[in-house]
Amino acid sequence: MTGTLYGVGLGPGDPELTTIKAARLIRDADVIAYHSARHGRSIARRIAEPHLSGTAVEEALVYPVTTETTDHPGGYQGAIDEFYAEAAARLAAHLDAGRDVVLLAEGDPLFYGSYMHMHKRLAGRYRTEVVPGVTSISGAAAALGRPLVERDEVLTVLPGTLPREELARRLADTDSAAVMKLGRTFGTVRDALADAGKLDRAYYVERATMEGQRTGAVGEVDAGGVPYFAIALLPGDVASSVPDQDNDDHRVALDPADPASVRGPGEVVVVGTGPAGRDWLTPQVAAALSVADDLVGYGPYLDRVPANPRQTRHPSDNRVEAERAAHALDLAASGRRVAVVSAGDPGIFAMAAAVLEVASEPKYRDVPVRVLPGLSAAQAVSAAIGAPLGHDHAMISLSDRLKPWDVVAARLRAAASADLAIAIYNPRSKARPWQMGAARDVLLEHRSPDTPVVLGRDVGGSGQRITVTTLGELDPELVDMRTLVIVGSSTTRVVERGDGPVVLTPRHYETPTTTG
Repeated sequence: MTGTLYGVGLGPGDPELTTIKAARLIRDADVIAYHSARHGRSIARRIAEPHLSGTAVEEALVYPVTTETTDHPGGYQGAIDEFYAEAAARLAAHLDAGRDVVLLAEGDPLFYGSYMHMHKRLAGRYRTEVVPGVTSISGAAAALGRPLVERDEVLTVLPGTLPREELARRLADTDSAAVMKLGRTFGTVRDALADAGKLDRAYYVERATMEGQRTGAVGEVDAGGVPYFAIALLPGDVASSVPDQDNDDHRVALDPADPASVRGPGEVVVVGTGPAGRDWLTPQVAAALSVADDLVGYGPYLDRVPANPRQTRHPSDNRVEAERAAHALDLAASGRRVAVVSAGDPGIFAMAAAVLEVASEPKYRDVPVRVLPGLSAAQAVSAAIGAPLGHDHAMISLSDRLKPWDVVAARLRAAASADLAIAIYNPRSKARPWQMGAARDVLLEHRSPDTPVVLGRDVGGSGQRITVTTLGELDPELVDMRTLVIVGSSTTRVVERGDGPVVLTPRHYETPTTTG
């Protein structure tokens, strides 16, 4: 087994601009290799230093020449080719021994980088992987705080080593340009920009993102002090333009108190944020929340969504679902983009049904309504303890605010007699302290007292608590409105493992033994 050669881009200079993958490979490498001039100081190694483990073998690949003359029989190119061959042989020895080699590169490994010379010589014999990095062009544009190209503009990347006439021709023919490899070529580059009639629009960035970073206009830079790690940028005309704020159609002043001032189509999106924090939020729901003009919902659920100063929040009590739905639809009818926020999944004992019921009224039938699912409390609790809902199951709410208790009890009996696992929502509150005990007694008419029961409170939150008990020993005092109760079927079982108990309902089904 041979090792892998990794060409790892480090970005333009700031160690914090090194990618997570690059940092991991540097930390875990058997061999770290890097190029340097004869003074031995490697910019690449300096960038990577915060990520070095200190245990890797280091291979310093020192150039025999940079800009000076050489007495090599093949001249400068002969000396460089011989160096690359020797360096490749040094790295190959490690690869043949089964060691992974990380070759460091400033910026991106395949963008004017020394890594490419090793890649050409070794990629045909060994497994190679290139980890891209932030280029000096990106770093320099960020340092200036200026975009380079917009819409159909063309960006041309040029080496400053081209002849003045060639540089001027190419600069004149492009919308935007980045000129690399400055240093001794700076005077030629500046003259070429002047020849192309674009010197007044050109910017200079030295050591982008590094300590000692310097920026300015190309025409004001002293050519004698320009280092190799400098770049000239020519932003495009469109990218450089600043819109007229008085006439810019893209700027719309929104007055939340005046829905008539809002432009664009309105809609209602009913979203589920999952059982707890942002980690439980789906990308689809996050995208809908990000573009909303208004957020409507029960106050504590709205608090789960980070505040956005351009959005208007409409919190309300948990018992005014119809009024909340009508308010959201009225906002959307005026052109607002409205997100109705539910915890868990909006279609399970939440706002989706309430919104759609009100939206069925004739006055709202032309208002677009979408429902985006969320991770339900039943799913979260089930996953936290294993798979108690792994077979057929029912979801029942114990709240008798919208349906009589006789209906609740009848449905509990039906689910229990059908031998379904049951996820129980809204099990107990200060205003309804007795239902959980009554539900337990109903279920015991058809279930063994040994039936496993899971109490999941605040799953995913800071107060998460999972309790495994039995139906016969279920204490209603352990249950509140933030608890979801799962009652197993006759086949549900508790398995003790090294990391704690697991509750599961197998997917195969055996004839149950019922009680009552």
